[in-house]
Amino acid sequence: MNVLIIGLGYAGQRFRQAFEHVTNRAGVSTSIAYVGRRQKATPLRYFACIDSALQHFTPDIVVVSANDISHADVLRQLAGYQGFVVCEKPLATPTDALNGVQDALSGVGGFALNLIERYSQATQILREWVARHGWELVRASFYWGKDRINDYRPTCGVTSEAIHALDLLRWVCPTAGPLRPDGVLGIRSDFSVSGLAVLDTVQLTAVLGSAPVTGYSSFVNVVRQRTVDFSFVDWEDQLIHARLTFDTPRWDHDHLRIWMRDIDGTELVLHELRLSPSQSGLETLHKLSEFCQQVLDWVVRRQPPPHPFASLDDAVELQELLNQLEHRALTPAAARYNRGAQRALLVEGSDLESLG
Repeated sequence: MNVLIIGLGYAGQRFRQAFEHVTNRAGVSTSIAYVGRRQKATPLRYFACIDSALQHFTPDIVVVSANDISHADVLRQLAGYQGFVVCEKPLATPTDALNGVQDALSGVGGFALNLIERYSQATQILREWVARHGWELVRASFYWGKDRINDYRPTCGVTSEAIHALDLLRWVCPTAGPLRPDGVLGIRSDFSVSGLAVLDTVQLTAVLGSAPVTGYSSFVNVVRQRTVDFSFVDWEDQLIHARLTFDTPRWDHDHLRIWMRDIDGTELVLHELRLSPSQSGLETLHKLSEFCQQVLDWVVRRQPPPHPFASLDDAVELQELLNQLEHRALTPAAARYNRGAQRALLVEGSDLESLG
């Protein structure tokens, strides 16, 4: 099996490690090649352009892990490709035309957007509880942030971070209805090498079906913080709360807590799960490896995933939602982080916890 990675930077290296792990474990002979602007110090086969790689390497799987500002251009160059496409989130940027992307991918044999928190056992269990008990969403909120100030990687901004929480709201509550933004506030700054006024933070109100939602997401959060809170009512009109916490204190260390409160304030914990995976060699890669395993199972054995992949239609719908955040955000004057003559950028070899 051949896997082509377009963009062997931070995300591309993670995909490389994950696919190497799952194919070795499955005993599937695999060759990995990459496309990049320049050749790297790696034994992997290198291609300078996508057309040449598709023609001479004939990949079964193409991974699009270039910087998000390049996604749309890369995806359009896959026109005519008939294998399976894995795309790092988000699908595109708020300035990209989506119709060309959809047309280019019309002939692919499969597509999956990497919405990694769907592959946390904590998320999957909460989704199962909601479905099994028929809980109705009353309200939800999220706080989703990390520090990407002076990161060396270009970015379209905070929409690339907010996508996780927005997707989880809909994925945990698939019958609640559409997610419609109401009010959006934001901050722009020079936090990124991509510009002097890139949207780095959004605070929003929205409605998921009939349930109000509040949310905050930021690329200039001084610590990594990823939580999503839900309040439900059951068939007996009892109130149930649930909190999902991700990547705390380390990547892939997730936590689910579901509880009720008695009239005297006593909490009745219905379910609690703490995930602390520690398999050697898979640091920061446990959820990504599960995602890649499901892609491998589909491509090699046509084994459907336990839950459908995030399809191209899903990706476009999410992108249209992100575009609304970018275009509707009310922002004051941009903040300035860089006051000197040169930026002090994080280097490409920084540790994964810092970059993630």
